[in-house]
Amino acid sequence: MSPAPRPNPKPLAPRPLHERVLPFGLAARKPRHFREMAAAVWENRDALGYAWQVLSRGVCDGCALGVAGLRDWTISGPHLCLTRLSLLRLNTMGAGDPAALADVGALANWDNARLRTLGRLALPMVRRRGEPGFRPVGWDEALARLGARIRATAPARLAFFVTARGVTNEVYYLAQKAARFLGTSHVDNAARLCHAPSTAAMREMTGTAAASCSYTDWIESDLIVLFGSNPANDQPVAMKYLLLAKRRGARIVVVNPLLEPGLQRYWVPSDVRSALFGSDFVDEWYPVAPGGDVACLYGVLKALLERGGVDTAWVAEHTEEFARLRAVAEGMEWSQLEAASGLSRAQLEAFAATAARARCGVLIWSMGITQQPEGADGVRMILNLALARGWIGRDGCGVVPIRGHSSVQGGAEMGCYATALPGGLPLTAENAATLEAQYGFPIPRGPGYTAPAMVEAAHRGHLDVLYSVGGNLLRTLPDPDWVREALTRVPVRVHQDILVTDQMLLEPGEEVWLLPGKTRYEQDDGGTETSTERRVMFSPELPRQVGEARAEWKIRRDVAAAAWPERARLLGAENGQALREEIARVVPFYEGIQRLSRTGDAFQYGGRHLCADGVFPRPGGRARFTTPALPDSTAPEGTFHVSTRRGKQFNTLIHAEVDPLTGAARDSILIGAEDAARLRLLPGDAVELVSATGRFRGRIFLAPLASGALQVHWPEGNVLLPRDARETSSDTPDYNARVRLERLPTP
Repeated sequence: MSPAPRPNPKPLAPRPLHERVLPFGLAARKPRHFREMAAAVWENRDALGYAWQVLSRGVCDGCALGVAGLRDWTISGPHLCLTRLSLLRLNTMGAGDPAALADVGALANWDNARLRTLGRLALPMVRRRGEPGFRPVGWDEALARLGARIRATAPARLAFFVTARGVTNEVYYLAQKAARFLGTSHVDNAARLCHAPSTAAMREMTGTAAASCSYTDWIESDLIVLFGSNPANDQPVAMKYLLLAKRRGARIVVVNPLLEPGLQRYWVPSDVRSALFGSDFVDEWYPVAPGGDVACLYGVLKALLERGGVDTAWVAEHTEEFARLRAVAEGMEWSQLEAASGLSRAQLEAFAATAARARCGVLIWSMGITQQPEGADGVRMILNLALARGWIGRDGCGVVPIRGHSSVQGGAEMGCYATALPGGLPLTAENAATLEAQYGFPIPRGPGYTAPAMVEAAHRGHLDVLYSVGGNLLRTLPDPDWVREALTRVPVRVHQDILVTDQMLLEPGEEVWLLPGKTRYEQDDGGTETSTERRVMFSPELPRQVGEARAEWKIRRDVAAAAWPERARLLGAENGQALREEIARVVPFYEGIQRLSRTGDAFQYGGRHLCADGVFPRPGGRARFTTPALPDSTAPEGTFHVSTRRGKQFNTLIHAEVDPLTGAARDSILIGAEDAARLRLLPGDAVELVSATGRFRGRIFLAPLASGALQVHWPEGNVLLPRDARETSSDTPDYNARVRLERLPTP
């Protein structure tokens, strides 16, 4: 294979001189790390001692990269990021006044940021239909009434949803066990809304459903490719690893419709040189069209085949069905791939040339890949590229579905999933029988409702009880007006949470219950989290009692026990240690969780690499290539493809009205300069996006964005999204829509 000239993929704007010269990015648009650190100290001034315990002893409840105390598992030195500091107040605030919920009409115009100022949920409360608000009740009454209602409800009409907000493995595990104890398989978690397509594709092709490598491999890699991912905003600790990789000579490639400013340049506050003058990250940017990922990667594979860039010896020894992929890729016309991907042949060949030069590579993706109808196919194509280059199971290589929320990796592994049992096992009769023998009670056969299907069932009147542990389905799912209708049709809604959210205030079908949970740091006997790199970490109990809040796993256990007290002993979970011992028995690759007991205790299941040395947990030990179909890229004339994005926020918790990385306000509509010029639109112009579902009013914001694409913030943009568009293999919602852009009259 002979080296070829490196075509220019997409010109990157040079860094302005003032950004390179003035220290701390004083003249740049960027997060003000040190100012925000000071603001966090001030916000938590009434509980600084406890705040320090959380930071110095607890496992981070932000993104899923995972640190224990201030310790980073990968590199030396302390770790503290703004995501964690932004969430700190949730763990230090005091009890709210129950009287504030006595008349919810007074809160009707409050957004969730303002509702958070009410403080922690402190007491069990109930509101019946026709009543103005909630009244406190004792735990005994709450458990007795809920237990009686659940016992009287057919299991097929019960559903349980668990969020990713600070939830521990213990909560996930007990939630699924309690649901199945009650006879229902309708139990699901927030991973359904993000990386469920990754799970489906990875299990099919590699036999695993987690990152194949460790963060150390990022640092040691020659090439890191970010597909539909923005770690500068969503997982800021990752920027430290990318910085070290860059300094070792790695190239960083971004495949995304938008060139995120935080990926182009970023100031890493824990690195003196970077904190002072910033660091450049992206070497190559490929502005793929929305929905064009499959075509893009077929083009890259076609170019790799043409230039001899496939590791044929590794492929022959460790994979199957490559010949079919070769035939499909070679049979595609370049014009077809260019039209579908939004990239030129030269750009696709440039990407392939970069991949061919790299001895080792790490491929990372997030919701820009998964939250679309062809999400699993996008993941399959990323895996095809990794397998073609032999980039799984060895140092400096790997595939990484990067997680955005703490311990969401553990949700499905604990079995809190409508389509899997503990250990991620498929829902076969044999696996169910094995679990029955371990639990001592019948396990319902077949899959349950996924999170979107729960809301669909609620709208159709097929649910009598919907029990949510955290989360806010009203804000996380497409078409919020329809979701509102669905939730109000459920006779009994139970919200187990630490804070008030607007979905709790919706009119009851018959009654709505609020059950106050403890945070992960207050959890009795401590708890564990599983990070993106499969590290299971222990977070000790940091005693603090807010009102009558109880550990979240204990609430789920006690509600189930109240429904069927005569067999409640089968739930087990006498304490946190007993729960972890059971997890180790039921989920064998979590062996060792029962020995974790203090800050810093951890283990990485599978070791540094899954599929080490190219041996895959599939028949014959081989990975499998797949050949997804090209999605239909035709679109109605005069429309744009709008995608949803994150700003300064954590899930639906909005922390700032203006994103410090982009400068975009919450109502901004991001558009490329060429599209704006064609429509004679200027920054700040008022426009309205119109889809088949709804309308969104906002203002034009120019951004380096692929032609024909728009972006709006989530969850505000959910009003545009069709509720029935899903990724077929996982039931993950489609967070994109086709829209018309209409100019609004100037006031």
